[in-house]
Amino acid sequence: METDRQAIIAFLETVHPYDTLPRDELADVASSFRRMEFRPEALIYVYQTPIGGLYLIKQGAVEITDGNGGLVSLLGPRNSFGERGILRDGLAATQAKASEQTICLVLPTPTFKRLIETYPSFERFFNRKRGEKVSNDIATQKVADLIARKPLFCGPETTVVSAAQMMRDAHVSSLGVVAEAERLLGIITVRDLANKVLASEMPGTTPVAEVMTADPVSLPPTALGSDILHIMLERRIGHLPITEQGRFVGMITQTDLTRFQAVSSAVLIRDVVSAETVAEMAAVTARIPQLLTQLVGGHHSHEVVTRLVTDIADAVTRRLLVMAERELGAPPVPYLWLACGSQGRQEQTGVSDQDNCLIFDDAATAEDMAYFQALAKIVCDGLNECGYVYCPGEMMAMSPRWCQPARVWRDYFLGWINTPNPEAQMLASVMFDLRPIGGGGIAMFEALHAETLAMAAKNSIFVAHMISNSLKHTPPLGLIRGFATIRSGEHRNHIDLKMNGVVPVADLARIYALQGKLPPANTRARLKAAEETGVISPSGARDLIEAYDLIATMRLENQATLIRAGRKPDNFLAPSDLSDFERSHLRDAFVVVRTMQSAVGHSKAVVS
Repeated sequence: METDRQAIIAFLETVHPYDTLPRDELADVASSFRRMEFRPEALIYVYQTPIGGLYLIKQGAVEITDGNGGLVSLLGPRNSFGERGILRDGLAATQAKASEQTICLVLPTPTFKRLIETYPSFERFFNRKRGEKVSNDIATQKVADLIARKPLFCGPETTVVSAAQMMRDAHVSSLGVVAEAERLLGIITVRDLANKVLASEMPGTTPVAEVMTADPVSLPPTALGSDILHIMLERRIGHLPITEQGRFVGMITQTDLTRFQAVSSAVLIRDVVSAETVAEMAAVTARIPQLLTQLVGGHHSHEVVTRLVTDIADAVTRRLLVMAERELGAPPVPYLWLACGSQGRQEQTGVSDQDNCLIFDDAATAEDMAYFQALAKIVCDGLNECGYVYCPGEMMAMSPRWCQPARVWRDYFLGWINTPNPEAQMLASVMFDLRPIGGGGIAMFEALHAETLAMAAKNSIFVAHMISNSLKHTPPLGLIRGFATIRSGEHRNHIDLKMNGVVPVADLARIYALQGKLPPANTRARLKAAEETGVISPSGARDLIEAYDLIATMRLENQATLIRAGRKPDNFLAPSDLSDFERSHLRDAFVVVRTMQSAVGHSKAVVS
């Protein structure tokens, strides 16, 4: 049915490398998939038996084991499996079993092989034979391998309305403008349509030749990714046409670079889930700084960078849980491992300690509690070895206080809400950022989360205390158009872009989520949800989001600069290292944050 095909297309657009396919190819591929549903514990295929295609999980979870029954990995939605057997001899290299009710989309082997032969993005993603010979450094990639789709273009006489419709239908932000023999004359972008056509009230019949960027700089397919980055940085452009002897053969955009970097993070996650020891995982996480510099160097948005970095931490955590269960045996009762802090908010950077906790079913006995304490220690020790150092405040599942049954957690939150002393405010601030990572007891958290948000939002005294706690972190503003820098010590004359930059915004977003009973944990998502639900005004939300984007971006750029200099990344920035323009904008961002803090503080005073 057409509706089923459209649903598959929409799903594939969220899965790499299918998201790199041209629109018409994606539609054909979507039609090739067949849908299969499996009950819990059902075998999907058996080791060394013929495998009929590539499996893509749409819903549910799949357990992959080797020929000896050893657990290889636990896969969830958007994960693929079966490619090793297809690319080797057509026989399954592993055994796959549904661990819960699961829906898979199966791509026939001939179609899968054709995609690998036709599209470099597929060959890069699925070919495991090259191992470490595969370079995931965008600077060394050939431009031809980075082109995500066939060239889209129009003639110089095409009207701007027609060009806009072509971009909309193809889901792109630019077109090449070509003459005979596909010779490139210029390019037109969505920004051109906005700034030159709409802003100047030009008629829709205007030819694109009048508003295009004529004779744009271009690169040949044989150029390197570093050439793209250099040109985009130097000329401050986001679209770069690729030409071969004057003929337009494709377009590279910042979105394409983002997709390439997503493959890099996917490779790290692939290596994590296949690791057999903690040391192997630590070797993978040691590559995160390089990934961060690539992502930042590609001018990707901060929320993309931190999400991809956090995804790796999530994968490490889940792999450690698998290892722990393998050592200790199956869990005696359902449990759920949750992250809080920056991992909970999906905002990890190059500097992260671990903040986590464990909730298990109320049916647990004293002996069962010993099991979970042992599991928590294995995972927390493993995270520490992988670079996610122990939390200085011991807010970790290996601490008995944060490894408790659901009823105890319910009492924790109830106590914090009803008796909001300073410790309760601090703990609630951290724990309101909880996000499930692994384990099967998601229902325990969902019930607790909904109940807690409802109770907290109704308690005006608790909300007022949470607001007071959130105002403890203030932007580093000086009295006279300057910054209040650190006065002594190792970071003298620096500002802390974490504690005095992103944390104040995260604290504000948490308050808005509490007031509006909003479920997101991510700071930017909370701000957007607060705007959409009327918790804050559209103008206030826009200003605060823009301020947050600037602060968070400068924090990541500073970390990338330190990494490239061979130093460990941190959160301290010297304003003197910035240009006058950058200092002015950063200070303006801090002013916005201070203004929003003042507004929240006033609302607290009114409530009190």
